[in-house]
Amino acid sequence: MQRLLARLRGAARPEQDPETVSGPERWLVVGLGNPGREYAGTRHNVGADAVRHLAGELGERLTDKRKLGGAAADAVERPGGARLTLLVPGSYMNRSGGPVQQALAFYGLGLDRLVVCHDDLDLPLGAIRLKRGGGDGGHKGLGSIRQRAGGGDFLRVRLGIDRPPGRQDPADYVLKPFAKAERAEADLAIARAGDAVRDLLRDGLEAAQNRHHAG
Repeated sequence: MQRLLARLRGAARPEQDPETVSGPERWLVVGLGNPGREYAGTRHNVGADAVRHLAGELGERLTDKRKLGGAAADAVERPGGARLTLLVPGSYMNRSGGPVQQALAFYGLGLDRLVVCHDDLDLPLGAIRLKRGGGDGGHKGLGSIRQRAGGGDFLRVRLGIDRPPGRQDPADYVLKPFAKAERAEADLAIARAGDAVRDLLRDGLEAAQNRHHAG
């Protein structure tokens, strides 16, 4: 009798919208940057560029999703692999935390299912480094995510953009496009960052670090 009642209670539950069900394999992969043509191709936007590139590699295209606060696409890392929601926040860098929090809540995900791709002044141009947790190092996008999402214990894919030459203000430097001589190396790093995300989700942090920190 108890089993029958349990089945009846289960049958009476409304079906969940499959778009809002995270499941054990969904990850939110976020690329940080600033919106608008004036910021396209700048150093501060390499994280967003990496996620756009990854979307293309997976046969998807980011489109505006108001419910997620930015441009997004759902993808599968490989046949039978992890499900990804790729997101480039529609906000400016220093307000990235709002869309990230919104997307995490929409899918019912915790920080342990978040990967953030972002630029890093403390790494040489072209370098890729992976880590979990840590501070924001003055990065406004990371700081906003830490504040709005409730902490910094998420995975990061750091793309090196190098330090500004001389006494140039870092705040101005990150908003400048790459020099012509740097563009090819920056594009290679953007592509490698997408590969690093896939390796991270497929093989785990340590294995992905061993593979990508060698470069």
